[in-house]
Amino acid sequence: MSDTGLRQKAARLRRAYAPHEHRPLGGYLAAMGTYAGVTGVLAGLVKATGRPVPERPAPADVVLLSIATHKLSRLLSKDAVTSPLRAPFTRYDRPIGSGEVMEQVRDSGSSTRHAIGELLSCPFCLAVWVATGLTGGLVLAPRLTRLVATALTAVAASDFLQMAYAAAQQAAEGGHDDD
Repeated sequence: MSDTGLRQKAARLRRAYAPHEHRPLGGYLAAMGTYAGVTGVLAGLVKATGRPVPERPAPADVVLLSIATHKLSRLLSKDAVTSPLRAPFTRYDRPIGSGEVMEQVRDSGSSTRHAIGELLSCPFCLAVWVATGLTGGLVLAPRLTRLVATALTAVAASDFLQMAYAAAQQAAEGGHDDD
């Protein structure tokens, strides 16, 4: 099939998939290809270094990486301080509390830029990449990965404690009458 025929077929597929909304299928395909490449590199590194792959991860590691994945995904996708990383792909919308911001994906006509913007501004989407990196790190550099994951887990626990403290403080201030 010629390049022109392939492009026309792809355009028809895009229109049929989402006739009333821009969905950057080409960008999503590029992102999936990049993810497959990254996981392939990680697997190649594991094989080249001869690191043993656990048959079953320890439950403590699963819990540690789960919480660390949550925190790092939110840190990268929502934290105000990391907005310069997202700025080429997103546009600031508004603050959403606790040092986080809401951003809109830049729609510059590039399906790849759009897909990257969606990935970088969505903690759920980014979590797959973060978990893959942390899991690869657990095999390739377990001590360092556990140390980093422990720090991220401590920050996540601290975040919840900060929010609980703020809620308790609001309840205490609203719970008494000034006669």
